[in-house]
Amino acid sequence: MNKQEKVSFVINTLKELYPTIPVPLDHKDPYTLLIAVLLSAQSTDKKVNQITPILFAKADNPFDMVKLSVEEIREIIKPVGLSPMKSKGIYGLSKILIEEHHGIVPESIEVLETFPAVGHKTASVVVAQAFGIPAFPVDTHIHRLMYRWNLSNGKNVKQTEKDAKRLFPKNLWNELHLQIIWYGREYSPARGWDLEKDIITNTIGRKSIIQEYHTKAKKRTR
Repeated sequence: MNKQEKVSFVINTLKELYPTIPVPLDHKDPYTLLIAVLLSAQSTDKKVNQITPILFAKADNPFDMVKLSVEEIREIIKPVGLSPMKSKGIYGLSKILIEEHHGIVPESIEVLETFPAVGHKTASVVVAQAFGIPAFPVDTHIHRLMYRWNLSNGKNVKQTEKDAKRLFPKNLWNELHLQIIWYGREYSPARGWDLEKDIITNTIGRKSIIQEYHTKAKKRTR
């Protein structure tokens, strides 16, 4: 297969597996999505989805959020980790939203990136999922799979994002980034990976990765 055929194979396989794509983080509007995505850094979506209902029961908009102290926010979000930085970020960005944006989340990656505790990935997820603006947020799953599939050299997430945007049609970016995340979790995880179940890597994967997998498998069966 040439590169274009590989890309088409990825798109078609993911479409078959995930015709409807669930959004991993529970939210009801751009603000609650922004907070949920910020909280998900170095945490699991499952853990975030357990904590956000508690936080949003007290404050699900920037106006109510700034009525809480940073310490109160920190106490609620502690289980997701990095709570000192995240609580300051949530309070700080809520204040900025009120003072500079009438409490409304802006539809711009560049503006969102200026908010405390909001990086490029978080900003990209928000514009893609809340506003339907084409973006290709790269998380650890996408970074790993793009390398396994030999569609990116895996040097860094910036390069992986650039490669993904170059290879995949822009109108599919938003659904593809979610489909790849789900695929990575279910069929191509970092640990406990079963190549036989991973049809995409098995079909188009990087030769060195597949060889390494089989070498390790042989050692385990000895």
